[in-house]
Amino acid sequence: MNMNKIIVIGSSNTDMVVRSEHLPRPGESVIGGGFMMAGGGKGANQAVAVARMGHPVVFAAALGKDMFGDAAIASYQRFGIDTSYIVRKDTPSGVALIMVDASAQNSISVALGANNCLSVEDVMPVLDTIEPGDIVLLQLEIPISTVDACVSVSEAKGARVVLNPAPAAAVSKSTLSKLYLITPNQTEAQTLTGIEVTDENTAHLAAQELCKKGVERVVITMGREGAYLYQDGKGEIIPACKVAAVDTTAAGDVYNGALCAALAEGMSLADALKFATKASAISVTRVGAQPSIPSREEVDKF
Repeated sequence: MNMNKIIVIGSSNTDMVVRSEHLPRPGESVIGGGFMMAGGGKGANQAVAVARMGHPVVFAAALGKDMFGDAAIASYQRFGIDTSYIVRKDTPSGVALIMVDASAQNSISVALGANNCLSVEDVMPVLDTIEPGDIVLLQLEIPISTVDACVSVSEAKGARVVLNPAPAAAVSKSTLSKLYLITPNQTEAQTLTGIEVTDENTAHLAAQELCKKGVERVVITMGREGAYLYQDGKGEIIPACKVAAVDTTAAGDVYNGALCAALAEGMSLADALKFATKASAISVTRVGAQPSIPSREEVDKF
């Protein structure tokens, strides 16, 4: 099977996770339970998810010249990710402080570090390798100017550009019009459209609004409600899988990575979403970002 390559361009963080009964309010100290440290960052999580689905993946990112950067690269190589386009900066690697409560809700504070220094010049070498039909997956934990340039160059070279607009931020109409697919969650969809997404009807309105801005296909992820797929003027809900969630960290990243792997294998968008739904459902039953990502075998069996 001749599969198109997947290039993930984005952030790499080290996640430090503390579990406690409830999330602390301002000024409150909560005695937590377990602590774990693991690889994270939306870009890295998505690249690992692609690799775990058994698909070759190239990851372009910026890391500091520190122990976190060294450990991250070693970890990506163990997953089989091509790390030759990762650049090292004289600034700390990104870190995320994550608190998770008893009902699996989380609260995250991110120090972007080197991620904030990933420049257009840094990503040009990987963009030079793009061939028609390749998939380029991006998020918003790197400078928006770099995202805009990646979208422009990728689209001009005939790649399918998938933007996961997370964390929520404004995206220019010019960038939106060059996307193959956009995958916001409810909060991100509201940031991009001004429409509060609470159900299928409001998801439909937000998706239509995004299409007016030039996007061709929209997937709005809605947690337990599933995902709303809008293409060719029609919308449908792809139901979520019922599981007992213990930690929702990286569920959206697993979803995006698995979705791109399925698209690269030639699945239709609706089938790719069903596949991604299974992968992210398995991930929320486990703790941590990258440690929670299932293997291809587990998803196929689910």
